[in-house]
Amino acid sequence: MTAPDLAADTAVVRALKKIRVPQTQRNRELALLVFALILNAGAVALVQLGATGVIDAKFLIYCGGPAALAIALHILLRLRARAADPFVLPIATLLTGLGIAMIYRLDIAHRYHGWAAYSTRQLAWSLIALVGAILVVYFLVNYRVLFRYTYLSGLVGIVLLVLPIIPGLSAGGNADIWVDFGIFSFQPGELAKLFLAVFFAGYLVRTRESLTSTGTRFLGMTWPRVREFAPLLVVWVISLVIIVMQRDLGTGVLIFGMFVAMLYVATGKTGWVLIGVILAAAGAFAASRILPYVGARFTNWLDAFNPDLMDDSSFQLVNGIFGLAQGGLIGTGLGRGRPYLTPLAESDYIFPSLGEELGLIGVFAILCLYMVFTSRGIRIGLAGQDDFGKLLATGLSFTIALQVFIMVGGVTRLIPLTGLTTPFLAAGGSSLVANWIIVALLLRISDAVRSRPRVVIG
Repeated sequence: MTAPDLAADTAVVRALKKIRVPQTQRNRELALLVFALILNAGAVALVQLGATGVIDAKFLIYCGGPAALAIALHILLRLRARAADPFVLPIATLLTGLGIAMIYRLDIAHRYHGWAAYSTRQLAWSLIALVGAILVVYFLVNYRVLFRYTYLSGLVGIVLLVLPIIPGLSAGGNADIWVDFGIFSFQPGELAKLFLAVFFAGYLVRTRESLTSTGTRFLGMTWPRVREFAPLLVVWVISLVIIVMQRDLGTGVLIFGMFVAMLYVATGKTGWVLIGVILAAAGAFAASRILPYVGARFTNWLDAFNPDLMDDSSFQLVNGIFGLAQGGLIGTGLGRGRPYLTPLAESDYIFPSLGEELGLIGVFAILCLYMVFTSRGIRIGLAGQDDFGKLLATGLSFTIALQVFIMVGGVTRLIPLTGLTTPFLAAGGSSLVANWIIVALLLRISDAVRSRPRVVIG
């Protein structure tokens, strides 16, 4: 075979790979998405059978809307992002559906109907979140355009964090994390994490040289110089201000953890991680000693089964643990347990609610879904050819993982409980919208990564 013939055959093979690989990805996604929708429909059916004994028309309402929009997003990916990751959308769809089914089960127990039912609002927000994801995928053709708005994103993120403490906007509650717009309340911190992730990624791309080129060798590691501590210290102080001003331990820890993770990916220095852990531990210890709100969280964590606390402040935590214990290995079955005995079972304690009715096997499967989702996001980031996309995908994926760890660790008494939500599962429109935007961004980044000739052919 002559050299021109060999070159022609190689070009044909490359062209075929460019055609077949994206098509294979979308077919795989469709199969997984259909499987996820079947599981969601089965969960709603089991809830109705277990709690009421019959399947009524609400089955179609709770299954039809999200399924239609998830399929619409899949079709859009076939048309405009054919090389996007095939696992992200099905996993997010399955988790969202399971959350709606569990919240619906709690509404049946409390006899909530109409707009007063948490599941009705969760369904509405899930539709809004899916529409938002569709719009992001459609209009954000090139995610790298976000790099131009690095500092604007940081400013918007800070403004969103400040909104709840502005007089007249706060919706009240134990922590000042909600704003009230009259017809609905919103948690701006959920959207703030997206803008701050864009800011952190853009900032670290611009400054990584100064953060990685110098340092001091000590104990087998390269430690950054004192003057390079400034970015880490600034974000640490911002996190502490959030904890103090808004009494929101969860958001402060989440933002600081996200920045440390992205800083490590940008520099590759283990010293940054150790410094971050030390600062986080020091901040948490100081807050627990100075702030009564944080101190109560630590007291409930360390001494939850104290009879003096079980009837008051640790009642919710202990009830959640008892619910998990009641579920055992295989659970009581959807609609057959009593998760409604735990306060805020549809939001803060959605994980123990699922654990009671799905058992250890069920919650292990849910944690595996989160693990796969996070690993796909990190894989997208590591496969990226530009630093901004790598940091953004890794940071967003780590945010989901850290949020799951904080919430699951809190309700299982591994760590103190904070005021975050379990991604995709827990009741909360702002969280759902923000997490589906993360899904859309990961889909866009993965499509750009896989569409590059080097990635597709290799």
